Amino acid sequence: MNVNCWGDDTEYDYAALVADLNQYLRLKTLPVGMKRFRTVADMEAVPRIRRPPPGEKFATDQIVGQSRWLGWTLGITMDNLMGEQCGAVIGLHPPTSDWLAGRKLTGVWYATHEDSGAHQRAMSCASHGEYAALAVSPLTAGRIGNPDICLIYGTPGQMITLVNGLQYRDYRKFTFSCVGESACADSWGNALKTGEPSLSIPCYAERKFGGVLDEEMLMALPPSYLPQAVEGLKALSANGLRYPIPNHGIQKSPLDSIEASYGKQ
Repeated sequence: MNVNCWGDDTEYDYAALVADLNQYLRLKTLPVGMKRFRTVADMEAVPRIRRPPPGEKFATDQIVGQSRWLGWTLGITMDNLMGEQCGAVIGLHPPTSDWLAGRKLTGVWYATHEDSGAHQRAMSCASHGEYAALAVSPLTAGRIGNPDICLIYGTPGQMITLVNGLQYRDYRKFTFSCVGESACADSWGNALKTGEPSLSIPCYAERKFGGVLDEEMLMALPPSYLPQAVEGLKALSANGLRYPIPNHGIQKSPLDSIEASYGKQ
């Protein structure tokens, strides 16, 4: 149960990791985990898991929203989702030719069938065929073991601070994408596909239905990145580089603030 799709069975102290994230980022909502299961029975074996009411159809972002705002542990199958778009991103529905054509989007989000199809083909989606169900749960609940990915919502200031924490040691340049509508493909879709940290600007649907606030962005990443991020955040904080970032002022020389972190030059 503890192992995730990356074969990671590390015993992470999620309570401590989330406490540190809250200390250094002051998050407004619960960081949550998303985990896929090969069978429905395995998903339903998760302690105290909730299932959508029979016949009720949800968007995946609503399931995530209920978990991060209300603290619920929820399990779904493709039958619980409102359509192929949600299922394809998380690997519960194959990318059929009709889905790839995206004709339902034509005249709504995109001007032509060609534009709609180009959008669908640009989406990052988890591989399909391996998993039959998915659960979302607060990281601190300890009910799904190691999730496949963790979801952290925050302001742009919180997100760049989190990225800085990830880059403090073993630096690498991160590149993020934006498909526009269906931006969950940029976050959890891409993270499930690649195993890499994936930052997105949540789309209209995520804000309309998923409870994403106007100022929020989303970082999706496997749990193995959390200790690295926290270590980096601690180091940055010790150097005076903290969130919230105080405004120094546009009419005062920055040298005093620079000296506080870099020392006298």
